[in-house]
Amino acid sequence: MTEATRPPSYGTVKYEVTPDKVATITLNRPEALNAFDRRMCEEIRDVWKRVKDDPAVNAVVLRAAGDRAFSAGLDIKKSYGQPDDVWNHEDPGELLSPKWQKVWKPVVCAVQGICTAGAFYFLNESDIVICSEDATFFDSHVSQGMVLALEPIGLMRRIGLGETLRIALSGNDERVTAATALRIGLVTEVVERDRLWERAHEIAAGIAEKPSSATQGTVRAIWESLDRPYRAAMEQGLIYTRLGNPIGMAEVRANPRPKRQPRLR
Repeated sequence: MTEATRPPSYGTVKYEVTPDKVATITLNRPEALNAFDRRMCEEIRDVWKRVKDDPAVNAVVLRAAGDRAFSAGLDIKKSYGQPDDVWNHEDPGELLSPKWQKVWKPVVCAVQGICTAGAFYFLNESDIVICSEDATFFDSHVSQGMVLALEPIGLMRRIGLGETLRIALSGNDERVTAATALRIGLVTEVVERDRLWERAHEIAAGIAEKPSSATQGTVRAIWESLDRPYRAAMEQGLIYTRLGNPIGMAEVRANPRPKRQPRLR
């Protein structure tokens, strides 16, 4: 048994891989509204490494235990444990975020209940976000007298400047409903609560059927294009097609999928 396939044991998250090549990460601190502390951050960083290294994983579902919240962000009831030197402080989001950890396998995020503050780290770097009808999104930083400077950077890429500023400046006074989240592009689908995890897995399993060389290259090319001027992004993308296409196309020829009727969305 390799390190990548050895069943992991974590205290704040659950991790499992199913035969359809989908890894499921479940935030598992429902008693704390799935708020993250240092232990959760470090465990999630370890999970992302496991996802990267495991050839039996082609796609990921990120979800959360409990009914009240997907995540309430950083656990402010305990110390995160930053070093004494302020210039050596770290952003917990670097450990939580798949793209910071250079994970290019597609991530489907399933949100229920409250999603606030640092929870946006998960949404901002997921590839597909869906939610249940009871989901609400807001950020309480300014209501607590805190500068909201980090989470909006990724959020702007998903929903634009205007909607990001409205969420950032409203604080606790306004919550984005599931319907509004769908309208502004924060999520791409809203489902009934009892269908949320099933639907997220369906989406991930469909992606996992495709050659991972193709899906990973697609994810990497698109995300990296956000940090480059248009022409540089096009040139970088062309390199990725040269690298990934021969591998993925050979896999399709060797393992053709049965033809299916496309779904309507």
